[in-house]
Amino acid sequence: MKDSILHLENADIYQRDSLVLSKVNLRIEKGEWYYLIGKTGSGKSSLMKTLYGDLKLQRGMGTIVGFDLKKLKEKEIPFLRRKIGIVFQDFKLLNDRTVFDNLSFVLKATGWRDKDEIKQKIEAVLEHVGMKTKYYKKPYELSGGEQQRVAIARALLNDPDLILADEPTGNLDPKTSIEVMELLNEIHQGGKSVLMATHDYALIVKFKHKTIKCEGGELFEMTTN
Repeated sequence: MKDSILHLENADIYQRDSLVLSKVNLRIEKGEWYYLIGKTGSGKSSLMKTLYGDLKLQRGMGTIVGFDLKKLKEKEIPFLRRKIGIVFQDFKLLNDRTVFDNLSFVLKATGWRDKDEIKQKIEAVLEHVGMKTKYYKKPYELSGGEQQRVAIARALLNDPDLILADEPTGNLDPKTSIEVMELLNEIHQGGKSVLMATHDYALIVKFKHKTIKCEGGELFEMTTN
C-alpha cells in the first residue's frame, strides 16, 4: 500500500479546538482525481489545510506524498509543499511582483539557486498553462482566469505528485472555469493526482471523477451512477 499518494485512517480533523471531521478514512492512489464537496463550514478547508501542513493532525493516522502528518515538524513543511502543488480560490499571487518574479520567488524559497535553471523551469510551466507571453505582467494586469493559470503554473514548479485545489474556480465566471478545468484535466492526464474542493456541481457533472463529501462531521465517498 506504499504507493498511496494520500492515506488517512481514523483521522480527526480539527479547526483550532473544534472537531470538524471525525474518523476520516481516505486513500488516493497515484493518478487518481477526487472531488471534495460539502457545504461551507462542513470541514473541506480544514481537511485541505491539514493535508498541506497548516493544521496539525492530532488524532488518527495520515500520510501524504511520503510525509507522516502526525509527526510533521514545522521545519519539514516547506519540503512537504515542494511535493504537492496547491491552488487556491483567491490565487494568492504577490501583486507587487511580475508573473516571472512570483514564480522565481517560490523556486528560490524551495532551494533553487541556478539562474538559468530557474528561468528554464519558469518558461516551461508558463508555456504549459498558456501564459508564456505574459511573464512580465503584474497579477493585477491579468484577468481572473489568467491569474489562476499563473497559480496553477506555480503549483507545477516543483513537479508535485499531488495537486490540492481548494475551490480553484470559485472566483471565476463559468466559461473561464471550464478553461481552468480543462487545464487541470490535462495536467491530471499527465499522471498527477488531484484532490479538488469545489461547490460547482456543473463542473462535477461535466468532468466526471470520483467524489467524496463532508457532511455531518464525516467524510464519505459518493456512489457514481
